[in-house]
Amino acid sequence: MDEAALHELLSGRRSDVTARWLRGCLEVASWGYASVMTLRNAAYQRQWLKVHRATVPVISLGNVTTGGTGKTPFAAWLANWFVRHGHKPGLLSRGYHSLNQVSSNDTSLSSDNTQGNDEKRVLDRLCPGVPHFQQRDRVDSAERIVRQSGCDVLLLDDGFQHRRLHRDLDLVLIDGLQPWGYGHVLPRGLLREPVSGLRRADLILLTRANQCSSEQRQMLLKGLRDIRGTDECIEVAFVPSHLVDLHWQAFPLESSSGKKAFSFCGIGNPAGFRRTLDALGTNGSTMRTFPDHHHYDAGDLRGLAESAQEMSAEIVLTTQKDLVKIPAENWHGPPLFAVEIGVEFLSGRQLLESRLQQLFASAE
Repeated sequence: MDEAALHELLSGRRSDVTARWLRGCLEVASWGYASVMTLRNAAYQRQWLKVHRATVPVISLGNVTTGGTGKTPFAAWLANWFVRHGHKPGLLSRGYHSLNQVSSNDTSLSSDNTQGNDEKRVLDRLCPGVPHFQQRDRVDSAERIVRQSGCDVLLLDDGFQHRRLHRDLDLVLIDGLQPWGYGHVLPRGLLREPVSGLRRADLILLTRANQCSSEQRQMLLKGLRDIRGTDECIEVAFVPSHLVDLHWQAFPLESSSGKKAFSFCGIGNPAGFRRTLDALGTNGSTMRTFPDHHHYDAGDLRGLAESAQEMSAEIVLTTQKDLVKIPAENWHGPPLFAVEIGVEFLSGRQLLESRLQQLFASAE
């Protein structure tokens, strides 16, 4: 079952007998998953499971759902914020779907696309010079990145459920367009744990807030009040900044305006990318989607190029996470560009920066 079909099933939009039966089976399985996560969180809360402290402050970036909430562009913004303020941040991640998992502080982009997973390679570009260790054991990698690279603050990517490493600030991102994972934990829905886990978060970041209707926003804030007792959150938009080609040369967004476009992506939230494309003013963009973190082989690229040529596309658009996995010499279709995304704060930036500054004040 592909990702689009899965969403049709989990959302309830598919209502045939088979779909209802499948949702029932998944619901039973989700009871076990939710129980395990609840017990695991309780074990950490009661210190039955050991939590390890790093020698420098740790900030966790995470979410409560699977799929894209915008952690990668926000992690880059945060790393660059620390650099601008005279600190030396380091990034820690597990390295899901990595072609070969790396554990080094080499931040150069690899021409053979084997240096870490797609998120690492995007972050290497967005925050150059910031060391990034990818390793399953993030307690060990926290010790090594401080020792080897001299980092004075660590950013734990996708860390909300990774509780072995103590964090000094827990930031949780919630996608304003799909906040609650269809209201069920895995596998019936997209929640990684029951929403009550949000009470552990220090700050909530509401992403894609600019794409929410007023009604959606009010319902989301009510949900936060019900869960956390407060609807305080930081509202963020992800806005396209420019286009980059296969050689990472930058072009203005206007380069795509009015052109007949074909697009593709293999990310957790293709609907968000679709909205980004709509805002660019391309002419009738057709989009093909792949599973999250998809690695493109020669057949995939040949099929995409042929599809673009068949529809007489003048331009092909994808995401940064997809472009980093495509060697320039392997693309033989119309000009291919990625849309680079930046972070724009709609509200709460002062609150976030205050908490970051307090973090270092307390560390001193």
